[in-house]
Amino acid sequence: MTEGPIARKIREKLVAALNPQRLEIDDDSARHAGHHHEGGIDGRAGGESHLNLTVVSSAFEGQGRVQRQRLVNDLLREELAGPVHALSVRALTPAEASVP
Repeated sequence: MTEGPIARKIREKLVAALNPQRLEIDDDSARHAGHHHEGGIDGRAGGESHLNLTVVSSAFEGQGRVQRQRLVNDLLREELAGPVHALSVRALTPAEASVP
């Protein structure tokens, strides 16, 4: 699946700041069709308004879950203030990601 402009911008920011070993961006907007904020960028239905992120990075070492969430939210402040209505973040260290 091709990433849209918002996902590409998010990917660029997270790669530059966190150097993740793994980064998955899942656009979940289609499941929220009909919701108040489902229009996304330029009013398109399913327009990258609800995203799920999985970020695996050693930058999260020594940080708790809330600190990791704040770090990602701070990096994506611009997107969260505009086109992204809902963001689910799964932020893991490499060791945590390798645990089944």
